[in-house]
Amino acid sequence: MRLIKDTNINFMGQGRFAFFLSGVVILAGLISLLMQGGPRLSIDFKGGTLVAVQFTEDMNVNDVRQAMGIVSIEGRSHDFSRAEIKHFGSARDISVRLPIQEDQPENFPQLIVNHLYESFPAVVPADQNDFILSVEKVGPKIGSELSGKAVMAIVSALILILIYISIRFEFKFALGAIAALSHDVIITLGIFSIMDYEISLPIIAAFLTIVGYSLNDTIVILDRVRENVKAMKRTTYSDMVDRSINDSLSRTIITSITTFMVVFILYAFGGEVIHYFAFAMLIGVVVGTYSSMYVACPIVVKLHKGVKS
Repeated sequence: MRLIKDTNINFMGQGRFAFFLSGVVILAGLISLLMQGGPRLSIDFKGGTLVAVQFTEDMNVNDVRQAMGIVSIEGRSHDFSRAEIKHFGSARDISVRLPIQEDQPENFPQLIVNHLYESFPAVVPADQNDFILSVEKVGPKIGSELSGKAVMAIVSALILILIYISIRFEFKFALGAIAALSHDVIITLGIFSIMDYEISLPIIAAFLTIVGYSLNDTIVILDRVRENVKAMKRTTYSDMVDRSINDSLSRTIITSITTFMVVFILYAFGGEVIHYFAFAMLIGVVVGTYSSMYVACPIVVKLHKGVKS
């Protein structure tokens, strides 16, 4: 099935505008990251406590936030109203994420559960065990270790991709693909910073999924480039790359639209658990499709001209 036939779009001629557009978006994300002192990391990386509870009636998040404004722990009053408090699944389920506290007691999660249970006596189950959905505690050392492994996972994936494409195609193809993948991850990270969304382990998984999706799209186009190098010897390299993108355009658009529709459904109806993962994937599908045509291919063309010169 070809959704679009016989296109003749001058992608390489739009390269300067594409680089300018990418530069503006990346710069905005980097400025946001610098102003915030880096990405906003979840308790998965910084350490902290997650408490998820279930009330017997629908709850207003603002009411829970107000109740968390004054929490007594070992005789000292704490204000946790600025913590991440949101619905967890249904409107009756509430999750509270608290950063690591200095000198917090061992039973800190249970104290938070007790506070929530006692703050809303009219809308909690008779048995407190039925009130608790989940309690998770991540220490700062474990969080730091997970942070290091998350970075290593992304860097290792990019290095292995570089090696694979260099062997399977050419080194200049590998550099173009890596530039596109790095472009996608940096833009997604920047948008998360601008939106003030947390980076958690599921988001790292989304980054790796974006890398895989974008790579698949890029390889399809580069494979067409390799075929057309032999078939279009009298055509300039830039025009040949343009022809290769146009030949793959129908496949690229169909794949992107169908993937986007599925991820959008997850984003709209998947609930809080998968909400930010799906949001990252929405960005990745759009940016990954764009970078395959407007980042990877122009870099391959520039590298080819550099070799020829």
